[in-house]
Amino acid sequence: MSTALNTLPQWLAHNAQQLPQQVGQRHKRAGVWQEFTWQAIEREVHALAFGLAARGVQSGQTVVIISENRPEQYWAELAAMCLGAKIVALYPDATEAELEYVVEDAGAVAVFAEDQEQIDKALPIAGRHPQLHTIVWWEPGGMWGYKDAELLSWDALKAAGEPLAVRDPGHVSALVDAGQASDIALLSYTSGTTGKPKGVITTHASLLHNARAIGECMGVKPGCEYLSYIPLSWATEQWIGVTLGLMQPMCVNFAERPDQIQEAVRELACDMVFFGPRQWESMAAVVHNRMADAAPWRQALVDWGVAIGQSTRVAANEGRRVPLLNRLLLPVAEALVLKRLREQLGLKNARVAVTGGAATAPDVFRLFASMGVTLRNIYGCSEMGLISGHSVAQPVNVETVGAPLAMATPWGQGIEWRLTEAGELAVKGGAGFAGYWNKPDKTAERLDGEWYRTGDAMVASRDGRELVYLDRVDHLSRLSNGHTYPKQFIESRLRFSPYIKEVMVLGDEVHDHVTALVNIDSEVFSRWAEREGIAFTTFTDLSQRPEVVARVWREIERVNAALPVHARVRRFANLPKELDADEGELTRTRKLKREAIAERYRAIVDALYSRAQTAALEVPVRYQDGRTGVLRAQVRLGGDTQDTVRGPSQSNVSTKPLEAWT
Repeated sequence: MSTALNTLPQWLAHNAQQLPQQVGQRHKRAGVWQEFTWQAIEREVHALAFGLAARGVQSGQTVVIISENRPEQYWAELAAMCLGAKIVALYPDATEAELEYVVEDAGAVAVFAEDQEQIDKALPIAGRHPQLHTIVWWEPGGMWGYKDAELLSWDALKAAGEPLAVRDPGHVSALVDAGQASDIALLSYTSGTTGKPKGVITTHASLLHNARAIGECMGVKPGCEYLSYIPLSWATEQWIGVTLGLMQPMCVNFAERPDQIQEAVRELACDMVFFGPRQWESMAAVVHNRMADAAPWRQALVDWGVAIGQSTRVAANEGRRVPLLNRLLLPVAEALVLKRLREQLGLKNARVAVTGGAATAPDVFRLFASMGVTLRNIYGCSEMGLISGHSVAQPVNVETVGAPLAMATPWGQGIEWRLTEAGELAVKGGAGFAGYWNKPDKTAERLDGEWYRTGDAMVASRDGRELVYLDRVDHLSRLSNGHTYPKQFIESRLRFSPYIKEVMVLGDEVHDHVTALVNIDSEVFSRWAEREGIAFTTFTDLSQRPEVVARVWREIERVNAALPVHARVRRFANLPKELDADEGELTRTRKLKREAIAERYRAIVDALYSRAQTAALEVPVRYQDGRTGVLRAQVRLGGDTQDTVRGPSQSNVSTKPLEAWT
């Protein structure tokens, strides 16, 4: 591939010229998969670019896109980039206030909004920000009554560009040819867990370097089938779905609706699958759930098959001896159990399975490895790009986030790294950190000379080659007795339980022991309660049933057994409602907003650190229809004030990384 291709639109032009009839994207619409060739994609993108140019969009300006993962989202992004504009992709459930913040901060002049829901967020903002002169929609439902001057349909935007296309047919191509690797491609806004979101400046060089690094690290082949599921507001999907999709090129697929992702995964059986830890944990929970409902003989068969996979595939990867009998039994287990599990999960062709974005429990890696799916970790950040990963050339160390990527590309250098005295990872190299948009002070805070401070607490693996993620440095907690512990390390292991959907570990310099707030998995517990003959009415009722509290405590004890005594969870509470991004409890990437949660559930937290057995909670809630109310609940507290759990020798939960902080 030519190194002269230095922007995403240039790669699109290359594919349209060299592979005009090759399918580059596929979208399920009205139950039918519709295919788009590279030639057709470029034609649509250029038509949009002419329309944007006719509306006055120029190089250096900002275009915002708010949508579910759709081909139109990709096309709009590439169209803006053709003109030299930069884009911001927002989560589809972003609020009007979140959209307005970005419009104001980035000076957006145009918004692509998928449907009426998104249009209703954007239109009031246009009235308050005169520079926002164009809003484009493409899903027609409910749009017939809108007459606002700023508003255009998808087809109307293309029609607006037709006179320019006739007058100057080479206009867009000339702008594409003039693009440079150093041009700003997008602003990737941080989640805002520590303040106002910051727009990370991302150049075309950064996108191309990171996509090439991922492709090489993971062994992605040309023509690879991939399902776009992770929102484009997450930098990793920009590297994989958008950029790697152009460079390899891949065939990028889109489900008909967000709630049909799992159906699409099974139907497509893609070669490459990238999910965040929560999605992989959910798929693991699917296996547990189905077995819980199966006949005893079938449960025993699946347990046997997975055990054979663990004792062969997992053991071989971890350098342990594989008994001869187990090697002989693996083909039987594969035929009777493991192949069928992969097919049910849509992983039968998954040669590249990737996770990233947060800590993933080692047991998740081992479960999928036993099925024959080698799950690999990538680690990075929007600011510096991809930092480390599990390469296809090396066995997967499930306790790590892989080795720092030393490879250089035409657009960036290999990663260099060091650990500070405080255990914080600092890196340099890659495509570099271009800074935060209009925030030079915040940019300076992240730099130590030429080194970028990631804010992540790490230790090196025993051989010194790989990195072990512990937590954010700011989240490494110290108890009043002087002991420290990493919250995310514990949380990721607790979330492997099919019964625990989310968990936040508590404990600071004011307290001498660790507690936790738990969100139960309502689907798993509903089935469990039905089998156990336990009656309940609502999520709140189910979460506070004494049998449910006891079941969660057993799951916590399993993880406690692998932890140093000072880091063990002593008491916990099941939250009476599910954590919700719309109520400020989670970010749009489903990360915990710890301070907000601790304050919102202060009554429970205070009770956990007393001898109380229950806590009275009143918390404001927002319903799906927009109504607000107050949830009142008597929350049952679980666990014990004394440390009575088993010692580490009685558990099979890994303790390898703990040596760094015990």
